[in-house]
Amino acid sequence: MFLIFDPIYILLAVFGYVIMFALASTVAPKVAGRVAGKLSLYTSMALLLVLILGISASVIYLIVAFAGVSLSIYTIVAFLVAINLLIYLISPYLINMSYGAKRSEELQRVVDTVASRLGVKAPKAVIVHSPPNAFAYGNFITGKFVAVSDSLMNMLSKDELEAVVGHEIGHHKHRDNLFMLLLGILPSLIFYLGYALLHSSLRNENRGLQLAAIGIAAVIISFVVQVLVLAFSRLREYFADVEGAISAGKDAMQRSLAKIHYFYRRYPSVHAEVADSKFRALFIYALVNAVAEPFVTRADIERLKREKVSPIEEFLSTHPPIPKRLAFIDSLGL
Repeated sequence: MFLIFDPIYILLAVFGYVIMFALASTVAPKVAGRVAGKLSLYTSMALLLVLILGISASVIYLIVAFAGVSLSIYTIVAFLVAINLLIYLISPYLINMSYGAKRSEELQRVVDTVASRLGVKAPKAVIVHSPPNAFAYGNFITGKFVAVSDSLMNMLSKDELEAVVGHEIGHHKHRDNLFMLLLGILPSLIFYLGYALLHSSLRNENRGLQLAAIGIAAVIISFVVQVLVLAFSRLREYFADVEGAISAGKDAMQRSLAKIHYFYRRYPSVHAEVADSKFRALFIYALVNAVAEPFVTRADIERLKREKVSPIEEFLSTHPPIPKRLAFIDSLGL
């Protein structure tokens, strides 16, 4: 039976998303508020990674050790790994076709310069046809790419473009695409184990209620882990912003982000196109609720930094909100 037609799967998915929205609107902002500014970026990433791996490993172990039923866990793991690996392998080809990516000597010169500053090998530079955005992608077969849209090329000054390219090269430098691919498997694995337990509970007269309780708990925890993975993704964006600031200076990094933000605020229909993209997690700008101004003043940037952001919007996004990214860049000792 296809999962999409399974009422148990549908109910679990809806239930899980309710839990995730509740976390994003209540618990997550309070926790973030208490630890904000108390930990360095590197410490925050390390602790969050330990938390994600620790919770995931513990839950998976408890399910396997105490469920007492055959869940075909190896089959589930193999299936999820195979699907994610397939996406990892074919996504560069899909991106190139979807966006009509073309090599650019002009952009390649910028990429070469920035890569040299960051002490890494230069990825391939391509121009794509899309609203203003940039992203990093690739794998060991296709090689690494940095893509910048033609509209963004026309919108940014030289130092702003270098900052954006530095951000994207930072993702390659930190191996973020592979990192997030592997972490993304964990909440899916816990969810499907819980889903399998619920199905098993229907066939087990002796331990049906126990298995159902464990399965529901696993589903809840899978969405908690998903919120943590999203938080880790946002930290990786800050990490990449550091590379952009190193590449071209803090001011250039802030101006580039502010220009992109003001563009999408002014043209919500174009923003919807980006928000609906299957590749939005790759983009330098992808916050789901947030042509261009030719100039962005320091007053514009300062005004942006003071704007309030929706906790739900922030905690359900792969990217931090622009006001927080601008404030974070200010804090860098560069």
